[in-house]
Amino acid sequence: MELTVTTLAERPELQGALWAIKDLWPEFTLHDPVGWGYMARIVTELPEYVLVATDADGEVVARAFSVPFRLAGEDRGELPARGWDEVMLWAFSDLRHGRTPDTVSAIEVCVATKALGQGLSGRMLAEMRDNARRLGFSEVVAPVRPNAKHLEAGSSIHEYAFRTREADGLPHDPWLRVHVRAGGVIEAVAPASMTISGSLDQWRRWTGLPFDTEGPVEVPGALVPVHCEAARGYAVYVEPNVWVRHRL
Repeated sequence: MELTVTTLAERPELQGALWAIKDLWPEFTLHDPVGWGYMARIVTELPEYVLVATDADGEVVARAFSVPFRLAGEDRGELPARGWDEVMLWAFSDLRHGRTPDTVSAIEVCVATKALGQGLSGRMLAEMRDNARRLGFSEVVAPVRPNAKHLEAGSSIHEYAFRTREADGLPHDPWLRVHVRAGGVIEAVAPASMTISGSLDQWRRWTGLPFDTEGPVEVPGALVPVHCEAARGYAVYVEPNVWVRHRL
């Protein structure tokens, strides 16, 4: 596919079309309060970290979000256990306080449904790395949501993250494989990368499941079971991600 990739800062007129891409996130993930509060701010406040891909007809077929943050700050130094959520909080705290960032974190790569299966996710990851390098960074980190982990929600993320294929030694998970092929190194698990809580009625709307029993509930698209407190009227999902480090 013929592809043109630019930053949103270069083509701000694409903002509306960028949001029109249908993503494949499960419905319940859209109710993570950190994502709810900060994703739109990436577009408006950090457009040079937003990449937009258009095809030969000028249609937006992919997007990639990243954020700059200071890893070598006080009480930091290590990639956070709260992964995706924490790195966005750090990024916008640093922006507010005028701290100079030293690292870029990937936040999302989204490919339009009609363009799936053509290697665009890997291309957008490569473009994100190149963009970070152009902006003067030497490292990109990524709190990766392994895209096949939901097929075995009961498995340990600590084992799954480092599981490899016997044939070539590459990661078992397809999205982790893309990162490793691009030069990334799997570094750690972020066990509480995203936390979503809601009433039982909310979880029923998000998933179509009854949520009427105590304990773990396996939900389509969830990487681990959702913990249901039926007697107390709420359920909580704590999603693990996998930290991958890319040296540029």
